[in-house]
Amino acid sequence: MQDLNGKVALVTGAGSGIGKAAALKLAAAGAKVVVMSRTAEEIEATAREIEAAGGTAKAITADTSDDAKMKALVDETIQAFGRLDIVVANAGINGVWAPIDDLKPEEWDKTIAVNLRGTYLTIHHAVPHLKRGGGGSIVVIASINGTRTFTNPGATAYSVTKAGQVAMTQQLAVELGEHRIRINVICPGAIESEISDNTKQRNTEEAEVPAEFPEGDIPLTGGKPGKAEDVADAVLFLASDASRHITGTPIWLDGGQSLLR
Repeated sequence: MQDLNGKVALVTGAGSGIGKAAALKLAAAGAKVVVMSRTAEEIEATAREIEAAGGTAKAITADTSDDAKMKALVDETIQAFGRLDIVVANAGINGVWAPIDDLKPEEWDKTIAVNLRGTYLTIHHAVPHLKRGGGGSIVVIASINGTRTFTNPGATAYSVTKAGQVAMTQQLAVELGEHRIRINVICPGAIESEISDNTKQRNTEEAEVPAEFPEGDIPLTGGKPGKAEDVADAVLFLASDASRHITGTPIWLDGGQSLLR
């Protein structure tokens, strides 16, 4: 197991799915973890689970698209634990999937605000504290959509945010390297999670182009989706010193799914 004793981690979107699994994994490795979500009940449950396993956690509610709340989130993290070493920018939504001439500007804006502005605000407010601590690791959670896969009809806004997260990661790897801050991005494929609960699809058949895939379109698992813990293991690796010479790197964690699409 990687040793994160003495480290402090912030995980956004930690109420369920990938974010929760990452928070549990980091805490099990010894990090003190601040878990954030818009839903207090969910993250309080995550914090209790961490503490029940012998870890240390603090639950804070916030909206990643809100500048003041994200600043307050990071400030509370520092007040609670005195430092920040690891940031997992995971919070996001699928939003509305619809043909481009049907997708409403306010629907586009919401997806961009939560996914892309939210990632920016998370990093923007965290970086001064990572610099002050002499370095750290940022892990961004993107997707195969918009980075390798472009066959989900109507997913334009979502795909743009995921492509933007990869570009942001690679740009910042150069900018932040001199401060010994590493930043990498994980692009999961199909993962068992609740993100589909915040997906609204409308008239997507109008934007669909038929695509034929081999039977079992996730080669490594015979079509079965991955688990949140699979992504959490990669987060732990990228957060730890085991990845000390890795930065600006996208990892497609999809069992080969995007290679067929």
